[in-house]
Amino acid sequence: MNKAKFGLSAVALMMAVFSQQGVAGEDLFGYLKGAEALPQGASELYQKVTLRDGKSQGSYQGIDFETEFEYGFSNKFSSSFSAKFMSLDTSGLAVDGYLPGAKDIDFKASGIEAGMAYMFLSPAKDDIGLQMSMSLDYDWIDKHSGYDKDTLSLEVGLQTQKYLLEGELVWLGNMAVESTYAKRAPIDNLPEDFDWPTEPEMEIELKFGTGLSYRFAPNWFVSAEVLYETEFETEVGQERWSWFAGPSLHYGSANWWATLTWLPQLAGGGEQFDGQDTSLHLIEKTEQEWRFKVAYNF
Repeated sequence: MNKAKFGLSAVALMMAVFSQQGVAGEDLFGYLKGAEALPQGASELYQKVTLRDGKSQGSYQGIDFETEFEYGFSNKFSSSFSAKFMSLDTSGLAVDGYLPGAKDIDFKASGIEAGMAYMFLSPAKDDIGLQMSMSLDYDWIDKHSGYDKDTLSLEVGLQTQKYLLEGELVWLGNMAVESTYAKRAPIDNLPEDFDWPTEPEMEIELKFGTGLSYRFAPNWFVSAEVLYETEFETEVGQERWSWFAGPSLHYGSANWWATLTWLPQLAGGGEQFDGQDTSLHLIEKTEQEWRFKVAYNF
């Protein structure tokens, strides 16, 4: 089955399930995080599907699936656990050190993640909301190439949120730093001149983002977000940087909500592969992403 059709089928199935049910912690954006904590004793089950598409050459399409459960231990503190899965279909492109060539993965488990968040200031009660988050992520498959790669990442972030126009307009600001230890597994029968390093690597990624969301009808929000990401690696210094921006459409009811986001890469730089016909960073990123999130509160 075509990977895009598989992803869309999964989205349709999740929508059908959740639309039969009936919002704290609503995600008005696809990538930015809000600063509003889950109430004490509340739980939320999320399903996230992200389609990563296009590297300017060949064919590249990856789909990431993440199922997350979050629980509010108090009105300020919550924790979460995620199981991650992926599919990948790529051909006609090889990138030294990153993408050995064609790969076709239908659907397989790829990683787990545990996280926590603490809200210092409430956006509903204070002038501005402020939250700190932390997550520990372990992946055993490289989502870029589909080959075995042990990756352990620790991310610490700050989220701010402010309600304007009596809640019709919502502003978010995010910043985060992610530290990663990564080690690729050896691959047999690679071409002699292909670079596939298996020594451990250390990486630090910085992330910044901001966005506005507007309620244009009861339960409906339209949003726009802008993200900047850059990564520094052990031996090369600044390895990559990218700007992303795109719209989201959000619907929220009493017990469930859903958000659809398109996020194209507008500009990028750093390492590039031979023959790349655009200035974007397309080794670890793609030309665009689509993300669908749906969640049920209970």
